[in-house]
Amino acid sequence: MKKRVIVTGVIGADVHAVGNKILAYALEEAGFHVVNLGVMVSQEEYIEAALETNADAILVSSLYGHGEIDCNGLRDKCDEAGLKDIILLAGGNIVVGKQDFKEVEKRFMDMGFTKVYPPGTQPETTIEDLNLMFAKK
Repeated sequence: MKKRVIVTGVIGADVHAVGNKILAYALEEAGFHVVNLGVMVSQEEYIEAALETNADAILVSSLYGHGEIDCNGLRDKCDEAGLKDIILLAGGNIVVGKQDFKEVEKRFMDMGFTKVYPPGTQPETTIEDLNLMFAKK
């Protein structure tokens, strides 16, 4: 069976690398092929990598609080690039300040994300979700 390809990275001007590396390692250990773009990744870089690798999912991380701004429009750009069915995930400290996560989640879902994770989510949660999503495809 072909390994599922996950493109990961830290979006925008964010340089927080540790969580991204931990997540990439956990995904690899779980049997996924991970294309880790590192830090300060633009929306276009995620899309280019997803197209080049025939990725099954894009996993966007952000820790500096501006993820909502950085992620806005990503689904539309994915659709325009022919990635209409790609799984789109976001997680970390993706908004500024303390906000009700249910409201944050709704805003990201309205932006076209498949799933959104609050700060402190363990990699195992994301791996379980991805396995369920792929089982449905």
